[in-house]
Amino acid sequence: METRYQPREIDKRACELWEKLNLFSADSPNDGGNDGDPYCIILPPPNVTGTLHMGHAFQTTIMDCLCRYRRLRKNRVLWQPGTDHAGIATQIVVAKQLEKENLTPAGIGREAFIEKVWEWKKQSGGTITTQLRRLGASLSWERERFTMDDDLSVAVREAFIRLYNDGLIYRGKRLINWDPVMKTAVSDLEVVAEEEQGHLWELRYPVDDTGNSDDCLVVATTRPETLFGDTAVAVHPEDERYRAFIGKTVALPLTERHIPVIADEHVDMEFGTGCVKVTPAHDFNDYQIGQRHDLPLLEIFNDDATLNENVPKPYRGLDRYDARKQVVADLRERELLENIKDHKHTVPRGERSGQVVEPRLSDQWFIHAEPLAKEAIKAVKDGRVEFIPENWKTTYFEWLENIQDWCISRQIWWGHQIPAWYD
Repeated sequence: METRYQPREIDKRACELWEKLNLFSADSPNDGGNDGDPYCIILPPPNVTGTLHMGHAFQTTIMDCLCRYRRLRKNRVLWQPGTDHAGIATQIVVAKQLEKENLTPAGIGREAFIEKVWEWKKQSGGTITTQLRRLGASLSWERERFTMDDDLSVAVREAFIRLYNDGLIYRGKRLINWDPVMKTAVSDLEVVAEEEQGHLWELRYPVDDTGNSDDCLVVATTRPETLFGDTAVAVHPEDERYRAFIGKTVALPLTERHIPVIADEHVDMEFGTGCVKVTPAHDFNDYQIGQRHDLPLLEIFNDDATLNENVPKPYRGLDRYDARKQVVADLRERELLENIKDHKHTVPRGERSGQVVEPRLSDQWFIHAEPLAKEAIKAVKDGRVEFIPENWKTTYFEWLENIQDWCISRQIWWGHQIPAWYD
């Protein structure tokens, strides 16, 4: 006899025997026959981005205990297994593998890249299911699914269309977090915002029709390259320094445009010069100011963060940071650069790419969450849904009572087919 426990062959034989006897099938008489009350757990599908870790083993053990207990109570138990495509996370894994071969997704083309992703799914997904079996998880393996399976994609489309027909899905142009490297929208949860050392540029915007060519409003900004998207200059309505300029217009530097001076209480009189440029299409706070004052939305970036055709010709096609250097140089040459100060500010970066994300206008689909949240709250309060431990109800209510509409990214990834009317 071995002096130490050798799990490999023992576990393997046990798992193979259990599956051969069909012990864990939801339709098997071995779990109490077909007349027991149904009991179902959906395994949170592991992402096919690698292998399982201790967290997976922990949650699988808890679910396994619940399912085995329910089988002993003669319930009809379905513990639904499956794996998840993981979207961008899988894309990154496969892209890094291509890098080792000096290849890129764009270089090999969409179809070839999709084939590589499916190859990875087969490899990683197979490893994950083997690990779950080796853990002895009593999953209903005959019902194993992958989140990109055709029947699941049909269910997604069906749910989408029903929500649309019920008025619970709507479309609108909104600012999103855009990763110019991944070329996709990313959620707030995938944005890491940290303080970084940067600069505050003070720019001179000449005031029109004052009779004095030296009259300028000096605005403070951390992003001089976005001035091409400015549609107003804002000051606080109670700021005595600028009250006389409210309602006038200023010449937008390096362009032939003229934009209004507006008053908005959002402006911090103590920050910078107390006078700010408003770029509604490329800043979340400015977007809100733009909505309040009905300002136009002028996009100046392409999806890779280069400047587009809405900027003067000399700057078109420049990367955002190259454009910044050029704009600052041109402003200095025209004596429209007042000052440059060191400034520590918060910079948002994509969690996966590590690159600075851009606020970007996009046509997005939203789920009208309020009526859904009300029903979800009601289900817990009337006892249809139970929390264990009960104290988590407090967190649940706090979240749902303050919920905003959910945004559904319009990115079409490598497997889902979207209804024809989607675009």
